[in-house]
Amino acid sequence: MTATSQAQAQDPAQAGDPARTHLRAHSFNAAAAQYAANRPSYPPALFDTVEEIADRPLAGARIADVGAGTGIATALLHARGAHVVAVEPGEGMAAQFRRDLARVPIVRGDGNLLPLATSSLDLLTYAQSWHWTDPARSVPEALRVLRPGGVLALWWNTSAVDVPWIEAQARRMERLFGLDGVVRRNGDASHLARADPTGGLAFTHRRIRWSRRVPVDLHLANIGSHSGFLVQGEERSAAFLAEERRHLLAAFPDGTVEETYDVELLTATTP
Repeated sequence: MTATSQAQAQDPAQAGDPARTHLRAHSFNAAAAQYAANRPSYPPALFDTVEEIADRPLAGARIADVGAGTGIATALLHARGAHVVAVEPGEGMAAQFRRDLARVPIVRGDGNLLPLATSSLDLLTYAQSWHWTDPARSVPEALRVLRPGGVLALWWNTSAVDVPWIEAQARRMERLFGLDGVVRRNGDASHLARADPTGGLAFTHRRIRWSRRVPVDLHLANIGSHSGFLVQGEERSAAFLAEERRHLLAAFPDGTVEETYDVELLTATTP
């Protein structure tokens, strides 16, 4: 849930606070159109890396994209020729998905109880969504639906906090909202531990850096689509974003921001 911006593992749940986690997880449904319009996509190198690890092309692969949201990752998998089905628990996000990707099948469900047949998949993907699952349930479910030798792939766009302006923005967010662990590397050992606290899966970690140039207002809209903002209330979030616009225009006088991301990719192959 970017150094808060492009998203703390995009909106990681706050450990130890189930009520807050539930509120943040469901906050996206009311902002599905904003999410679809402003969230960053993923670079081709990510999917090249997944193919390398899986030792097979995505074209023709049987894939489920879980926590698909508005379909940002699903659309890219579909474009690579995969036979992909989306799994999404949220009504608002699923409705936006159907508007944008009418030809791609979507079913309602989540990673803790997958509405999918046993041993039916070559690849199971979670783009920005694994942290909303309970690994004690989602790990066995992943192993159930993947065929032998199938691959579980988890990834997050995270802000590259070694870029000075991104670190400065992240620290302003930390001070205002008290968001935990904003300025950190999301792909470190703690990230691996959160992926599977039981240690039952042998994850491989890759980091893929990429960037995009966007107008300041699109960057701010992206920030505002994260759950940490959505649960703050419109007045408080708007005040922060207005002040942040001033900071950004001082750093980028031409009004174009270069967002730099690290995609943190974790993969595990079933026995």
